[in-house]
Amino acid sequence: MAIFAKLAYQDGVSLSTMLFLRFTIAGLLLAAWGLMQGQAWPRGRDLLWLLAMGGVGYVAQAYCYFAALQHASAGVVALLLYLYPALVTVLSALLYRRRIGAGRGWAVAVALAGTALTVGNDLSGAPLGIVLGIGGALVYSIYILAGEDVMRRVPPLPAATVVMLAAAVVYGGIAFQADLALPATASGWLAVTAIAVFSTLLAILGFLKGVEKLGATDASTLSTLEPLITLGLAALVLGEVIGGAQLAGGALILAAVVYLARHGARRVATE
Repeated sequence: MAIFAKLAYQDGVSLSTMLFLRFTIAGLLLAAWGLMQGQAWPRGRDLLWLLAMGGVGYVAQAYCYFAALQHASAGVVALLLYLYPALVTVLSALLYRRRIGAGRGWAVAVALAGTALTVGNDLSGAPLGIVLGIGGALVYSIYILAGEDVMRRVPPLPAATVVMLAAAVVYGGIAFQADLALPATASGWLAVTAIAVFSTLLAILGFLKGVEKLGATDASTLSTLEPLITLGLAALVLGEVIGGAQLAGGALILAAVVYLARHGARRVATE
């Protein structure tokens, strides 16, 4: 999403407009898909919970993340965001009395160390930026754990649809209040559409399905592949250089992912 966002910004799209279009396009496509498949939509407490996840959780996490970028370097903010696998692991142990285990604990630590190397050496920022970055990671951790509970009862497609549309309503209010700044060219619209389809629709469906199959701890740790993939695409699309430290960080992330994938396969086989 960071690469597509850069292309959209170059086309004059404002942040609030980009987020509004992102969630609106993704939410409407998901809703159409669900209607074609005859999906049953969540009701009652589950519906209210999913609305809160989208309208409060997603909005708060995005605000913390993008506000932190105004007060700290991208490296600091990215690293702080990827505290969330460790936070999910600790919170799940505290709230649900789950045993972390030495192997899973080491996998989280290795993935975090790999993320630190991957984001590079630009680690500077004001205290407010650091607080906002940690806040974003904490909000996202709570969002993931809340989603794990709901996912026991609601399939990924309708759950993702409600989350997306709830976030779209909130961001729509913000965007219209700040005046819409729509893409000026076809390339700008392509960038925004790519954010909505690849970085939102497919991403959240895959992640919620992963939470359903693996649990919040392993799914969140596996998602630390994101900065590694972003680095590779940035090198291909934007011509950015990948250094040795970043390659080493990527290797650590992959090691943690391979371990968790094998661990998850063994756990499923014994259930």
